[in-house]
Amino acid sequence: MAFRDDTANEYKKDYIMKHNQNHSNATEATPLVPVRFEFTDRSAHSVCVAGSFNDWKPEAKALHPDGAGKWWKETPLKPGQYEYCFVVDGRWIPDPQAKETVQNPFGGRNSILRVASPEHPTATVVSSKAD
Repeated sequence: MAFRDDTANEYKKDYIMKHNQNHSNATEATPLVPVRFEFTDRSAHSVCVAGSFNDWKPEAKALHPDGAGKWWKETPLKPGQYEYCFVVDGRWIPDPQAKETVQNPFGGRNSILRVASPEHPTATVVSSKAD
């Protein structure tokens, strides 16, 4: 009988630890931060954004036309640093108004986006105009 009680107590302790949200093994998901990409080009027929946040797949983040050549896309991202480019009518271009860029392996430039932690609830806005 003592063996059975010990086993029951171990099970109960294990169950409590697994279901206790405050124990040291509990992990919280990193909250996402809303980021709004904006681009203005009156002659553009399509605008996308591609970057390290979407595996450089422009079709995954097509911007929506908002009239008068304005395009936008809001997407949630984890805090951190990302590289990106706008893809305007199939042409990959760095953000003309980015404060920071880096050399990419294709001889061009990628823009840098820094997403602040969720303690700063203001959405990040990436806004640009074509030259």
